[in-house]
Amino acid sequence: MVLVPKERIVNTANNVLSTYLHFRDNGRADVLPVSESFWNELAAGKHSELNQGRLMSAFTFSTPWSTWERHPAGEELVMLLSGAATVVLEESGVEREVNLNEPGAFVLVPQNVWHTARTQVPTTMVFLTPGAGTEHRDVGA
Repeated sequence: MVLVPKERIVNTANNVLSTYLHFRDNGRADVLPVSESFWNELAAGKHSELNQGRLMSAFTFSTPWSTWERHPAGEELVMLLSGAATVVLEESGVEREVNLNEPGAFVLVPQNVWHTARTQVPTTMVFLTPGAGTEHRDVGA
């Protein structure tokens, strides 16, 4: 993985939509440039350095997610930056919806709980995710 030089971090502004942040357990943070292959590499176990700490990322989307996900390593922060979305949590086979309708609204997704997001409008959300052990399954599965 290519890390951004520290001089760039403190001397220029970065955008969370094009750069991820890895907050290590020791208090340090690494800037990770986004690539098209990042999530596939992560799923294939190629970023073991992310197994500890938290990964901060952000995405813009305007349709419901096609997958569910869960995080065995801990709780995930899901925060709305713009737009509106419904975060759907599945616990013990029961779905619960949390509507995020204003910037700054957030939900803490409990550890190991399947969740997805639905929207029909351009929406940007930020995520603070524990470890690299994210699991996925298709919506409808």
